[in-house]
Amino acid sequence: MDRWPGDRGSRVLTASDTAALQQLARDELPGLYGLARHLAGPNEAEDLVQEALLRACESFGSLREHRAGARWLRVILTNVWRDRVRKETRTAREVPVDDVEAFSLYRVLVDEDPYPYSDTLHLDFLGAFTDGDVDTVLLRLPPRYRAPLVLRYVEGFATRQIAQLLELPLGTVLSQLHRGRKLFERAMWDYADECGFVARRDAARSV
Repeated sequence: MDRWPGDRGSRVLTASDTAALQQLARDELPGLYGLARHLAGPNEAEDLVQEALLRACESFGSLREHRAGARWLRVILTNVWRDRVRKETRTAREVPVDDVEAFSLYRVLVDEDPYPYSDTLHLDFLGAFTDGDVDTVLLRLPPRYRAPLVLRYVEGFATRQIAQLLELPLGTVLSQLHRGRKLFERAMWDYADECGFVARRDAARSV
């Protein structure tokens, strides 16, 4: 028998348990890194995944159906991240939440017209963002809005599942998703403006 992936007081696993968990981890590792990167950023992603796998080892007996292993690992990783967020004494730069309801990315793109003569204005705007840019924008959102967005639109969790995972009322999750989308749109525009992805109309007039 064995202990995997580390010895931190985890229960002793049978050989079949070890093989099953190792295979599950290998299969899901890319997806776990992606989730960790969206939630915590590239600098913390590897450490977050390692801690999640340690917790998975300790609680592997709670996994009743191995076919549910992918989602089970994502739940564990999200909980590891939530525990860390609770301990943080300061946050990284965040997009302001005031007056976010009044912001519309659609209207701003139409008004500013950053890609003159384009017939695919919104696609051109989105196409300027790399995966790394999207991660940077996500990290500007307060954690309470970032997590529901990532779980819903990246990982495909249903809203009721998100409510259970985050231990929140369903109405709160729906509200966070709505406000989170607004915040994400605002953060995308601000980031694009900072990085020079868009040529603003007022800047063009001053030339």
